[in-house]
Amino acid sequence: MINVKIEVRMVHKQVKISTRQLLILTILFTIGTAILVIPSVMAATAKQDAWIAALVGVGAGLLLIWLYNTITILYPQMTLIEIMETLLGKWLGKSIALLFMVMFFLGGPAAVLYDLGNFLTTQMMPETPMQAVNILFALIVLMGVRLGLETVARSAELLFPLFILLYTAFVVLIVSNIKLENIQPMLEKGVGPIWSAALSFISIAFLTHFVFLMIFPFVDQPDQARRAFLTGGLIGGLVLVVLIVLAVLVFGPDLTARNIYPSYSLAKKINIGNFLQRIEAIMAAMWFISLFFRLALYMQSIMIAISQIFNLKDDRPLIFPIGMILIVMSVIIYPNVPYQQSWDAKIWTPFSLSMGLFLPLLLLCMHGIRKIWSKKKTGTEG
Repeated sequence: MINVKIEVRMVHKQVKISTRQLLILTILFTIGTAILVIPSVMAATAKQDAWIAALVGVGAGLLLIWLYNTITILYPQMTLIEIMETLLGKWLGKSIALLFMVMFFLGGPAAVLYDLGNFLTTQMMPETPMQAVNILFALIVLMGVRLGLETVARSAELLFPLFILLYTAFVVLIVSNIKLENIQPMLEKGVGPIWSAALSFISIAFLTHFVFLMIFPFVDQPDQARRAFLTGGLIGGLVLVVLIVLAVLVFGPDLTARNIYPSYSLAKKINIGNFLQRIEAIMAAMWFISLFFRLALYMQSIMIAISQIFNLKDDRPLIFPIGMILIVMSVIIYPNVPYQQSWDAKIWTPFSLSMGLFLPLLLLCMHGIRKIWSKKKTGTEG
């Protein structure tokens, strides 16, 4: 059993990605699904102060990344699953890790794929069944996962310049529609709504970054990788802040809050000389790029976790069966949009806090307890 475990670790540790690739993956992962939905969520709570709450959320998100970096310093060559097994014991660690991965699968990739299908079938292709959209996109993601983390990282390098070009064009073209009075008055209802909105921001954009603990051992320069991880989170967060500012400035807080996909609606407002208009495909293309890599990293982390929990030599035969489960769950996870909005408002934040904050803090506490116990034991023996 020990030999099998070592062999599994060796197979995975042969995979290496650069710090530049980690930086790009972090930026795209941070943007992810948030690029379309987060202005609405923020404006619903903080109104015209949504951009202030977003800046607070970016600061809190960087603290979360610092927390994850602290764990990688203590266990630089271990994934999250291996860390849990080391600190909690073999059987307890594996049991909690398995439960953790099941919860994460439902709240992460299944929900993300639902968002994709719901967006396309309500905004762009209303006569297309959601199942067809989800199957096609999931197949592309699963092909990327089967080819491995290195292939996904190289793909991110190739598509990132296109993403930046589309994003820059979108911002430049929408600036002419802004109205500065839409963000006034500032702090009309005090700072209370800002804290609530900031918590929503980090739950959508940052609390799922713990998945990078699954791929950190595969980065070739760990010290520089931590800086890249932090920088990527900062850049991705600021991209979202700009989108929130634009949505509030163009639509105002009330219309932004009522719109399910305000960023997509922003692109519809672009009209340069009655010639350059109806180019909302720019926003859709950006979202597809960021969504692909968010979903690919989710699935890559899950496959690595399964292989380490069950000591599998090769996890590739499990990719398509798990992909089939993903497609089915993405269709049935939310019965309708009001249910999804209720889940996101009431359940998702504590759910993501348990995975992205409380579990890492628990692991750090266990590390501290084991260290104190080890010193005591050494002192007693001495």
